[in-house]
Amino acid sequence: MNLDNLIRIDQMTDFLAGSQAIAFVVAATKEERYQLIERVLKRFAYRQLKRCDKGIVIRFLMKLSGYSRQQLTRMIEQFVKRGQVKRRQITVKAFERVYTAQDIQLLAALDQRHDTPNGLRIKKLCERAYVKFNEEAYQRLSTISVSHIYNLRKSSVYKKIRVHYEKTKPSRNVCIGERRKPMPEGKPGYIRIDTVHQGDLDGIKGVYHINAVDEVTQFEVVVSIEKISENHLIPALEILLEAFPFCIINFHSDNGSEYINQMVEKLLNKLHIEMTKSRSRKSNDNALAEGKNASVVRKIFGHSHIPQHFAKRINQFNVQALTPYVNYHRPCLYATTITDKTGKQRKKYDYKNMMTPYEKFKSLEKAKSYLKENITFEKLDDIATAMTDNQAADYLQQQRQLLFKTIHEDEKKRV
Repeated sequence: MNLDNLIRIDQMTDFLAGSQAIAFVVAATKEERYQLIERVLKRFAYRQLKRCDKGIVIRFLMKLSGYSRQQLTRMIEQFVKRGQVKRRQITVKAFERVYTAQDIQLLAALDQRHDTPNGLRIKKLCERAYVKFNEEAYQRLSTISVSHIYNLRKSSVYKKIRVHYEKTKPSRNVCIGERRKPMPEGKPGYIRIDTVHQGDLDGIKGVYHINAVDEVTQFEVVVSIEKISENHLIPALEILLEAFPFCIINFHSDNGSEYINQMVEKLLNKLHIEMTKSRSRKSNDNALAEGKNASVVRKIFGHSHIPQHFAKRINQFNVQALTPYVNYHRPCLYATTITDKTGKQRKKYDYKNMMTPYEKFKSLEKAKSYLKENITFEKLDDIATAMTDNQAADYLQQQRQLLFKTIHEDEKKRV
């Protein structure tokens, strides 16, 4: 049946039920769709229809035009009042557009590189790209507000581009490590440590990531191991502690048995490192490491199972791409403690205090005195300036894709 031959409500009902075929030309422009809606409303004398029949007409027009029920309700209201459906043109001048489609594409690419960080971090990265690394493309984005970053992420241009957890087992009541919160007093070397398990598959354990974060500078090192056992854990901890550019003073963990044991205690005593553990009902004692588990480790490796034999390959990725990126190119927020009139303390995170962990370390008073013997700021500066933030993020993404491609191909061969 042709649309022009459609004259009864029951024919329209059959079409909506799928039992009646109707041939019609899809309206290409808004003007044609408005004219089509007006013709149907006039042909069926919409004002005189019963309520149930009006609902059928509306559903028919929704299917025919692609408009929502709310849009059609406004058009029908206009038809009832004026006898026609006329498109209303915008007569006022729209606001001048500040950020172009190219800027939004640049923002989407930046989110892709850096795994969609929060707005503050993106603002700082844009600012650094233009001011520090002279990337002219980021000139407009360097002054963008944090709230508008989230607005641009909702835009159609942006959306076109980017369209088994296991709890740590508590240890028994053993006298290893002091149960208290570390007090670094502005000194680096007080690390918080936690373990992230990379899922189970058919009862087979995946790799484990050991994530250590310095409390003051947020300098972070991730080491991956096959199993939580003495043969794997102790060498991994030695590598992890050596990777920090400053001397480690304190080692703080939760109450998991992987760290609260005699082997770890022996290693830390040998290196003259103090050991502390989280207090009962004080969830913030190890919150920094747990927060980094979500914002760094889970964002990079996800939640899916990764077989244990890939631990060595993942560690290569950690050393070559992940550690340099998070410490030299990923800005972090740092808290300022404010005491009010009543003596209550609260933390404030100012944008002006946002910097990379390495920049935070360099900004500390007497920073040179905390460096290890064989490390200088000249060597660390070479690492920090070897790539721009975006180049480091691109390299991280390329290496991650290569890593997961290797894992995926290996799994296909095994199947």
